[in-house]
Amino acid sequence: MFRRTSTAVLSACALLVLSGCGTTSTTGGGAPNTSPAASPSVDYAARAREAGERHDRQYPEIAARCAGLATSLPRAPGGEGTDPPADKYAENNAFKRELPDTPRGQCLGRAHADRIREALTGRGKTVPRTEAELRTALEGLGYSAGPGVVHAGAGQTGTLWFQLRVHEGGPCVGGQLHDPVRIETHGSYMEGGCWEPRGGH
Repeated sequence: MFRRTSTAVLSACALLVLSGCGTTSTTGGGAPNTSPAASPSVDYAARAREAGERHDRQYPEIAARCAGLATSLPRAPGGEGTDPPADKYAENNAFKRELPDTPRGQCLGRAHADRIREALTGRGKTVPRTEAELRTALEGLGYSAGPGVVHAGAGQTGTLWFQLRVHEGGPCVGGQLHDPVRIETHGSYMEGGCWEPRGGH
């Protein structure tokens, strides 16, 4: 009795070993079908670094202007709020806050704003009057001016606005082409993007 039971147990174990315990199976065509490995996590720091390197190759004069500036964020001031109503207002309107930018990022934004301003409004330049003209001018400067970058007010003489990101993860540059023309840099907003959010939650 004991010998038969032992033989049965050993036979069952041998079958389990030969089956591979489910780690590898074969499909109808005989090809191995291994279980998928966990997908690697995205390295956002490396992605931002690569985007910054592409930017510096495309705009070497701006990279030189901002060389040597810190690429890390300044330390945020500590301390708790002492005005509950003001704290609640700030919390409810947090979606309108701009994310802080590094000293180098701020410098890049100012340099690009100056570059765009000179190209669009400098001596001998004709300020774009339509969305198509503004989009063409921005793309001619090497910026992505796809959907959502350029907006126009109503009517033939409506104000033109634009908001673009200098590079992936970089500062925003935007402005209005009206009297007076205003082009400036700012950080992206808490909820993402370069256009100021219209509503909260």
